[in-house]
Amino acid sequence: MSKQLYNFDQQHNRRGTNSYKWDQSEKLFGDKDILPLWVADMDFQCPPAVVEAITKRAAEGIYGYTVKNESYTEAITGWFKRRHGWEIQPEWLTDCPGIVPALSIAVDQFSKPGSPVILQSPVYYPFYDVIRMNGREIADNPLILQDSYYTIDYGHLEEQMQAGAKLMLLCSPHNPGGRVWKREELIRIGELCQKYDVTVVSDEIHCDIVHKGHKHIPFASISEEFAQISLTCVAPTKTFNIPGIPISFIVTPNPKLKRSFDHKLKTLSIHMVNFFAPAIVEACYNESEEWLEQMISYVAANADYAIKFIEERLPQLSAMRPEGSYLLWVDCRKLNLDTAGIKDLMHNRAKVAFNEGSTFGSATGQGFVRINLACPRTTLQEALERFARAIHS
Repeated sequence: MSKQLYNFDQQHNRRGTNSYKWDQSEKLFGDKDILPLWVADMDFQCPPAVVEAITKRAAEGIYGYTVKNESYTEAITGWFKRRHGWEIQPEWLTDCPGIVPALSIAVDQFSKPGSPVILQSPVYYPFYDVIRMNGREIADNPLILQDSYYTIDYGHLEEQMQAGAKLMLLCSPHNPGGRVWKREELIRIGELCQKYDVTVVSDEIHCDIVHKGHKHIPFASISEEFAQISLTCVAPTKTFNIPGIPISFIVTPNPKLKRSFDHKLKTLSIHMVNFFAPAIVEACYNESEEWLEQMISYVAANADYAIKFIEERLPQLSAMRPEGSYLLWVDCRKLNLDTAGIKDLMHNRAKVAFNEGSTFGSATGQGFVRINLACPRTTLQEALERFARAIHS
């Protein structure tokens, strides 16, 4: 391993910075001193090249409408070819201000009002919102949990398609469980979607944060057939800790799907590229790969620490080792607490804020918590100590 160049142990005081994560504890949880390990942003400083690029761009002093240049597009296509073996053609790309807006547009464009849209619970909670708020019905294909490991119920998935679902929202890698779907798993999904004429919208925002021994496979990279029935949503925001700056890319080689998506994007007048995006994207994808590698190693060590802590100090709980992402999904069902009880344990007794699991699925997430591991080790230690003391008190 290369020499450690970045200090991920360094504490950064984010209070008083209008931080969604750090400045809402009293409003959301009733106590300003709660330690927050919930929102999926990192408590690490961004890569130096990104900070420098933003600073330089900001110093221009005029923040006008911005167009893309060739080097911006080359940074994106070069990254996905290098990191994931996926050759994206420039004409497949659409800029969008965020992946959740892209999911919502896709639901609006590629399903009919009142129709079922497939998701696989437990899953990132905005999946539910973009389906319900667009007037569609949720077709849940719950993941199968066995020995702290999720697998896909393909028989039930096929039943949902037979019942009329024509759109599937795929979370790959999976949030909150951290599964990095294997090629054979994605092939089985794709074959079913081909058979029943189902469009796949694949949220791959965590694709760059994959741990040793695992490999992210872009759904659309598996075959031309899969690429033609899918839209892939990717972004540098989770990878390089810039989620407060709206940048994402939607990828499809299917001209019909792309025209439909692009038309809605322009209808909403959100098709222009962010002023900072070209400089940031080039700094991320061309200059920050070493930062990413070392961040992943640090988060993996945090996962090791947290899992060992839970095994030794909280054996009634079970943590799912993440294959990807910086999120830890913890099974607390043996505590026999309902949603209100889990919240009381965290917020009132332990003074910590993890994500309460039922938001990821009322049936499949109830009794779980999601812990953000992208923080200095001392922060993680303190949060787990508080949680353990509260459970044992």
